[in-house]
Amino acid sequence: MNQLERIIIGLDPGTVVMGYGVVKCIGRRLEALQMGVIHLNKYTTHAKRLQIIWERVSCLVEQYMPDEMAIEAPFYGKNIQSMLKLGRAQGVAMAVALARGIPIVEYAPKKVKQAITGNGNASKEQVATLLQMQLALEALPELLDATDALAVAVCHAYQQQAPARGQAKSWAAFIAENPDRIKQS
Repeated sequence: MNQLERIIIGLDPGTVVMGYGVVKCIGRRLEALQMGVIHLNKYTTHAKRLQIIWERVSCLVEQYMPDEMAIEAPFYGKNIQSMLKLGRAQGVAMAVALARGIPIVEYAPKKVKQAITGNGNASKEQVATLLQMQLALEALPELLDATDALAVAVCHAYQQQAPARGQAKSWAAFIAENPDRIKQS
């Protein structure tokens, strides 16, 4: 793989459903390689769910050999027990990458939505629809946790393409460099 080509795995951690998405970046062009979910609700213990996360994320890493992992940061709610369990799920997924020397970057949910739709408060459906257009996806999955994870990977790819901070750039230059991100009316 040359320097302009890389693979990013994106994860949307969960303790009931965990989304994953894999994109290939060739220069500035993105291609969706895979997206899906890991169903965890059939496992009765949290420890077993963590084991399944380790196994499935390990399989994805072995299959796609990503250069980087992008993971959605937990959304902080009021239920402390749920937050602890979610943090463990995220930690196990991150440990898979760490064990293989894969760099990890975390993104807040609002940052991901902003990168894909231009609106940090966009709905899951809006994110999925725009990803479908941007990546020419044939169909959307039943569970939007998969598109959420794909969005995390795409967000990371966009962050890598962004100009360095402090570097002035015009909208015309942005449009010229990103025709695939502009919807024509």
